[in-house]
Amino acid sequence: MPPPVFRFAPSPNGYLHLGHAYSALLNHDLARRAGGRLLLRIEDIDTTRCRLEFETAIVQDLAWLGLEWETPVRRQSEHLDVYRDAIEKLAAQGLVYPSFESRAEIAGLVAQREADGAWPRDPDGAPLYPGTAKLLSPGERGRLIETGAPYALRLDMAAAHARAGDLNWTEQGQGPDGETGAVTAQPQVWGDVILARKETPTSYHLSVVIDDALQGVTEVVRGQDLFWSTSVHRLLQKLLDLREPAYRHHRLVRDAAGAKLSKSTNATGLRELRAQGATPADIRRLVGLP
Repeated sequence: MPPPVFRFAPSPNGYLHLGHAYSALLNHDLARRAGGRLLLRIEDIDTTRCRLEFETAIVQDLAWLGLEWETPVRRQSEHLDVYRDAIEKLAAQGLVYPSFESRAEIAGLVAQREADGAWPRDPDGAPLYPGTAKLLSPGERGRLIETGAPYALRLDMAAAHARAGDLNWTEQGQGPDGETGAVTAQPQVWGDVILARKETPTSYHLSVVIDDALQGVTEVVRGQDLFWSTSVHRLLQKLLDLREPAYRHHRLVRDAAGAKLSKSTNATGLRELRAQGATPADIRRLVGLP
């Protein structure tokens, strides 16, 4: 039997913090314990926020922590054609449509819906897509695209769910509310998720399942904040005929106020802790690893 394959897949849109360190170290420890392989993947599809200096810092921080990974490192920005092919495969099944509303227009539509009562939101708290682009005729869609209008490519969730049928996964870790063992996937709670944009031919949901499959990842170990995203990932795996990895969602490292550490809130970075004299052993202690 081939060895299990783990991966750590950060986005170079900021410096790594203790939450990243915990996930990276946990993947490393589990891989070593199982006699498995550890991959590093750079998820750099967001060209407006991802920068080379952050990627360089990621590699430096991980090496400082004592991690070793296989090379070459996969960078998503170098494989956009693979994601385009997947979009075309889903489109051939009649499961993809373009929506043309701007973020501001979508916010306005949500406000209109909420004036009549509560509007559903996804597990991350974002409102589901409220537009009617799915009802546009092929001719109207083509005309709008020809005008150069920006658009997002969305998954027709109702049609996709009907095609794939009921799905589940076996949770080897624990969800945010204690979910473990057999978990029923609920992709419909995410609505018509974005698979790509005009300027970016992939999204996190799409690229992560494709990369995991192409790299032979067998063990996905990641934070509980991505627990319910697994529902969408299982759906895409089914539609694209991709192998399902094992899933283990781990606890989140939180700040003194109990909030999840985040780049957007300028959580203290590993490079800053290093500058203050912290050692790799200190980092392990801070995140609760032996």
